[in-house]
Amino acid sequence: MGAKSEKNKPFPGGIGRFRQKYDNNFLISFGIMIAIFLFCFLMIATGNATRHFKSLLVPAGINIILAISLNLVVGILGELSLGHAGFMSVGAYAGCLFSIYTQELFPIGVRFPLSLLVGGLVAAFFGLVIGVPVLRLKGDYLAIVTLAFGEIIRSVIINLDFTGGAAGLKNIEKHTTYTSVFIIILITLFVILNLINSRHGRAIMAIRDNRIAAESLGVNITYFKLLSFILAAFFAGIAGVLYGHNIGSLTAAQFDYNRSIEILVMVVLGGMGNIKGSIISAILITIIPEMLRGADKYRMLFYSIILIIMMLLNASPRFAEFKRKIRIKNLASALKSKSRQKEEV
Repeated sequence: MGAKSEKNKPFPGGIGRFRQKYDNNFLISFGIMIAIFLFCFLMIATGNATRHFKSLLVPAGINIILAISLNLVVGILGELSLGHAGFMSVGAYAGCLFSIYTQELFPIGVRFPLSLLVGGLVAAFFGLVIGVPVLRLKGDYLAIVTLAFGEIIRSVIINLDFTGGAAGLKNIEKHTTYTSVFIIILITLFVILNLINSRHGRAIMAIRDNRIAAESLGVNITYFKLLSFILAAFFAGIAGVLYGHNIGSLTAAQFDYNRSIEILVMVVLGGMGNIKGSIISAILITIIPEMLRGADKYRMLFYSIILIIMMLLNASPRFAEFKRKIRIKNLASALKSKSRQKEEV
């Protein structure tokens, strides 16, 4: 018998290629974000969302963008970077300064997207400048150098006049909305998940798994490292612009090494290379401190204890086995319900 014709294939033409390219992880990640957006939209539309709940939506979305972009470097590439807050600050100041100085030139519908693009491109440029000499290093050495980069950027910002110095940049128009953050999250997911599922993504993961073997097979190590670093810096810069247009002011102290470590905690907590986990952990890291606000001076103590417990559970083989069993049970129940529906039909 000859090969099946295109018409007899279960997913003919473009649909088959779509199913092949966009796997379950891709669709689940988008499904999680759409479900969260719809839940929040319904809460706001029905008047059940409190003012405090609304105030957490944008920060949670910004943290999701930061966690997903850093996961590209830490989880997919396998390099430890502690300078993500530095790229965020560069993008924030560049985009917000552009927005302030072009108020008379462009309407807000044009100026805000342009400021996001400017912030992302400036951060990406710094990612290139820092990445060329730094990415020759790896492991602890790379972490120390990227951490130093973040602190250098913070010190430079404090000593510049046009950034407002230590007093910070004021009078930034508040244009960031929950919807705009959601759109940027979807763009971030689309770009990074497409990269991971592409030939470039497989090359990046090959570098992570075995650098020597990847290099012997002709993989350009420097190119793919720079690609990951620049792309992560680009989305960190966009997140910084969203942050600045949300709170209306910027100070260098908001982007210290603690901020970089907090973003890294989101990535580690959600699982290295796990995009779905980064989304969930970013939301948790945003809301847990606010839930403990009533504990007053013990809030950060409880927050630290919760983080330690979550990290221990995440690293526990027994907990991983427990999660696997739950997934198998859910899959089995879904298959049973599907078979029952077929029998009823």
